[in-house]
Amino acid sequence: MAESWEDGGFGLYVHWPFCEAKCPYCDFNSHVTREIDTERWRRAYLAELDREAERTGGRALTSIFFGGGTPSLMEPGLVGEIIDRAAKHWSLGPEVEITLEANPRSVEAERFQGFARAGVNRVSMGLQALNDADLRRLGRLHSVEESLAAFEVARAAFPRVSFDLIYARQDQCLADWEAELTRALDLAADHLSLYQLTIERGTAFWERQSRGALPGLPDEDRAAELYEATQALCEARGLPAYEVSNHAKPGAESRHNLVYWRYGDYLGIGPGAHGRLTLDGARQATEAWRNPGAWLDAVERGDGTRVTQEVPPTEQAVEYLMLGMRVLDGIDMERLSAMDPQAAPEAARAHLREIGLLWEEHGRIGVTRDGRLLLNAVLTELLPDPA
Repeated sequence: MAESWEDGGFGLYVHWPFCEAKCPYCDFNSHVTREIDTERWRRAYLAELDREAERTGGRALTSIFFGGGTPSLMEPGLVGEIIDRAAKHWSLGPEVEITLEANPRSVEAERFQGFARAGVNRVSMGLQALNDADLRRLGRLHSVEESLAAFEVARAAFPRVSFDLIYARQDQCLADWEAELTRALDLAADHLSLYQLTIERGTAFWERQSRGALPGLPDEDRAAELYEATQALCEARGLPAYEVSNHAKPGAESRHNLVYWRYGDYLGIGPGAHGRLTLDGARQATEAWRNPGAWLDAVERGDGTRVTQEVPPTEQAVEYLMLGMRVLDGIDMERLSAMDPQAAPEAARAHLREIGLLWEEHGRIGVTRDGRLLLNAVLTELLPDPA
């Protein structure tokens, strides 16, 4: 019998922690530095791949994802070596998705062609806004003109290109967002990631908001209005939401992110990277050392992982619910019940169906369009009792 994780697939995440500048809304593990010892980083990444292959070698990889930070600052040769080493240890079929995140400022035609030759077949670009005033407010260093030029370079180099936008920004009205999103849809090939601006603790925006220096953010009603307009416009253009913040033409969904949302297994390589692995029937959570220097030192001692913990079945049910309910096709009730029979009880499901927030058919459950707006409330009713 196939193990539960195989329903979601097996992915590899490679974290490159360096950026040109730290964006004020970003809470990712990213760092600004003047000097990078590329050879030392090369040895460390390859050593970690070799070590992880001892536990998981022979599996088929669904996807490889270079995230960050700004992975488009990496040398194409290093990206190629990582892909080649992964291919040595795991099976990379003809449908494997290999994604690299890119900042428009770091886009050069020659560099992108190098990434394509290395094996990258999908690029995810952080455009974030299509007007210069808001780009400056978001702390971005590129202009709209640079964004559009970078996007054309990417489309010429890769078969699949996606880009990100942030909405619910300061002083953003519905008409402005509809115009901006319409322009984005005119540009988009087959995938868009559209995120509502959230103010995360520990970011520069959090500090500004705490002292009243971040005016004009939308209230809940206006944020909901912007969300509804986003869904309507994307659906009308053939890019419906397959996840709360991600839109794609059928067949163009991000295979790597689906590994997460469908609760598959994935390796996390690089500073601060997280992983989930099923080994000998037990699911393990891994977390690498967060500080880049500490991670390099740990790898050179033999293992860059800071924490490895077994995930109990009830916690697995919580994670599966919280991730799987984000996607259009929902979750498998038989799989959930095998993790925790108390999760998603019938009485709670019946109530949520009655008020139009949940659908249930063919052994699967998921949130309706109205349910997506109230996802946290839906999850509260479905999650197993912590007692």
